Amino acid sequence: MKDSSSLLEALVALYRDLRGKVREKWKRDLPLDELISDRWERAKSLGFGEGSSIYHNSYLYGDVRVGKYTWIGPFTLLDGSGGLVVGDYCSIGSGVHIYTHDAVMWALSGGKAPYDRAPIKIGNCCYIGANAILTKGVQIGDHCLVGAGAFVNRSLAPFSIGVGVPCRVIGKVKVSESGAVRLEYFPPSVSSSAP
Repeated sequence: MKDSSSLLEALVALYRDLRGKVREKWKRDLPLDELISDRWERAKSLGFGEGSSIYHNSYLYGDVRVGKYTWIGPFTLLDGSGGLVVGDYCSIGSGVHIYTHDAVMWALSGGKAPYDRAPIKIGNCCYIGANAILTKGVQIGDHCLVGAGAFVNRSLAPFSIGVGVPCRVIGKVKVSESGAVRLEYFPPSVSSSAP
């Protein structure tokens, strides 16, 4: 009993020390598991590209390949059971779920039909907003912006801005030679402005 209370005291002291250092340096307050884990080391151990990171509380299944300098935010789910490739310089927002399989036919058939699987590919320089959901088989072209909370069940051409449930393209991403980015939105349709 004495050993466990000493261990608990040491753990609490470590937590307070790490929490104080992170607050001072980054102005953040994180749970213990995030304070003791290294996002970049985890990404490296998973074979992700140079400079990529993935939070400790992110779930990863199957064959997931990630390029360089890609940020995978907290509370994400990356299902690579059907194959998942994420390019370079991407930002996968907090709470994003990416599914390369579903159990719809399996469940409806009482387990007689197999799970459906299809790979997902996310190109380079993409931004996937918080809480977006990507379904099996979609392809996201280079330089795409997917809005927060979008349900992406169709592929997006390069330089698309996609939002909504289900996801629809509402504009284009323009990138100049110097790297300046401009978001160009399509004019609203007459039907979408009706009361």
